Amino acid sequence: MSATLIFLIATAIVIFILIYRRTNGENVYKYVSQNTAFIYDKITPYSFKTIREKVKELGQDYTTRQYVIQIISFALGAAVISYLYFYNLLISLIYALVAVSFIPYLTYLRCKRIYSEFIFEQIQVYTTNTIMEFATTQSFVKALEGVYESGVLEDPVKTDVKVMIDMSYENGTIDQSLSFMNTKYDFYIVKNMHQLFLQITNEGAKDTAESLENMSQDIDMLVEAVYRDRLDRANFHKKFLQFGIVLYFMCMLLQFLLGPETYLVMVDRWYVRLLLHAVLIVNTIFLLRGEKYYNENVGAE
Repeated sequence: MSATLIFLIATAIVIFILIYRRTNGENVYKYVSQNTAFIYDKITPYSFKTIREKVKELGQDYTTRQYVIQIISFALGAAVISYLYFYNLLISLIYALVAVSFIPYLTYLRCKRIYSEFIFEQIQVYTTNTIMEFATTQSFVKALEGVYESGVLEDPVKTDVKVMIDMSYENGTIDQSLSFMNTKYDFYIVKNMHQLFLQITNEGAKDTAESLENMSQDIDMLVEAVYRDRLDRANFHKKFLQFGIVLYFMCMLLQFLLGPETYLVMVDRWYVRLLLHAVLIVNTIFLLRGEKYYNENVGAE
């Protein structure tokens, strides 16, 4: 087993040397980062490029060093685990390559989650500040202008608020601008707030203080619930990953019960190898589905 680890480490070193020579002295981290970004751009839609740029702007994208560490960890982890199952270097190499190929997908999921959380925070700022401005101006368009000029919003929400203002002046009503924002940001708090403002504007309600206060309280309660849900989900996510990784090492328990010699004899049989491949694949799908659920269903509402 020690000889196998030495071989894998030596292989990794050789790959890094080849990369270094190929780049004519260019920093290896920079080279890996550039080529990884190129792959992301090729396999992901244009919308994801925008999302990833925002994640970088927020300072929450992985550094080049973190990406390299992730690649090495995935490759070595998959190689070691698969070797414990099959004791075959070729199979370990294939599993290492497959594991690394999942990194762009996991990055895609992670960036979508960060972007979704950012958008929800911006929507919280938009709704809260619009209500506060409206309480002073008693005009929805003036309230939007106040929020836009205050600088509390960031793109893309800030740009969309400017679109709302322009549409309101062009059409002479707020109906189209509200419809635009409701379609762009399908949030419960957005639709409810817009419906309240539409009702106030059309019906000319005089006493709006209580309605606005109730709306503010609803937003605060929702935001509190969302952040509490995020903490709970983050804690569960850690336990979920730990459980999934432990499942990979169930073969060690099997080897302990059967004995190393008996296990090696069994692995030589094609149907046993097929069963072990199925165990690895099913467990990997289990982890990927869990990651997808954690990153896509952010619990915004």
